[in-house]
Amino acid sequence: MATKKQSQTAKKNVRKAAKAAKSQRSIAHMSARNARRSGSRAAVAKRKQIGAAAPKTGKELYEEARRQGVPNRSKMGRDELARALGHN
Repeated sequence: MATKKQSQTAKKNVRKAAKAAKSQRSIAHMSARNARRSGSRAAVAKRKQIGAAAPKTGKELYEEARRQGVPNRSKMGRDELARALGHN
C-alpha cells in the first residue's frame, strides 16, 4: 500500500507527463529556422507539412534523376543534380 506522500507524488508525475506530452514538438512542427539547423530530415518533414516542392535534399534529387535517367548522376553533387534536372 502506498503512503499518502507516494500517491501525491505519483499523481504529480502523471500530470507532469501529460503536460509534457501535450507540448511536445516533433520535427515537422519546428520553425523553419530550427528545421534548417536540425538537418535535412527536419527540413524534409517541414517541407512535406507545408506542401513545398523545393529545395530538395541531395537524396531526393538523386532519386528524381534516377527516375529521369540522368547519366553520371552518381558522380554529381546536390547542386549539379539540381542543375541537371532544371531546378534553380
